[in-house]
Amino acid sequence: MKILISNDDGISSKGIQYLAKYMKEIGDVIVVAPISEQSAIGHAITMKIPLRINEYFRDGEKFGYAIDGTPADCIKIGITKILKSKPDLVISGINNGSNTAINIIYSGTVSAAREAAIMDVPAISISVTNHSAVNYDYAGKVAQMLAKKVYENGLPQDTVLNVNVPDLPEEQIKGIVITRQGKSKWDDTYEERIDPYGKNYFWLTGNLMEVDDKLDIDQFAIKNSYVSITPIHFDLTDYKTLDIIKSWNIEKHF
Repeated sequence: MKILISNDDGISSKGIQYLAKYMKEIGDVIVVAPISEQSAIGHAITMKIPLRINEYFRDGEKFGYAIDGTPADCIKIGITKILKSKPDLVISGINNGSNTAINIIYSGTVSAAREAAIMDVPAISISVTNHSAVNYDYAGKVAQMLAKKVYENGLPQDTVLNVNVPDLPEEQIKGIVITRQGKSKWDDTYEERIDPYGKNYFWLTGNLMEVDDKLDIDQFAIKNSYVSITPIHFDLTDYKTLDIIKSWNIEKHF
């Protein structure tokens, strides 16, 4: 099995090191990741700016390739220029901080996996639920298990598995649940500050407004110490509203 790994925390992150370790036990691994952190960059791709591929070494050994672009860039250039053929699987992570509910829209981690799905490669994104995570091993085990399952069973072409693992020791994890995307979202505010030159600037902050209250919803599951696995896809059509708008007979006005 040929596995392409990426992330949005950057190639030097601890999470991607753990992910590579567990994936190397089951397949041939190629790491292609951003040279610097790209958190919350979403599905951005780089245009009108050249991208460079740099070999990246860790502890004196080649670890992978660092790209001065976005997570989606890494998948595109990784498949088309570095691998020159499609891998069997793409896994993005292990991300620091959860990617659940509305956060999925912003996530560079999820977007790397979604770009792979757009390119017809099965993909998984995986995160631990702490921005200063310390428990990566169990997330690595979950990623390994799911990689085997996806390799054996496949995924629909437009579907990604989005996985979130509580940042807890393995013995404190209550189990794994298959979940839906939640509706919790951030109440964003911009804190106004003054720089050393006396000029104002703004720093994004806020609090998560948790509205999910069922175990089969991603945010509620991880809050209650369960691993959440959510199948997501990139067809954004609202089919209910599609039928409603059709009843407006807009077409008849033109």
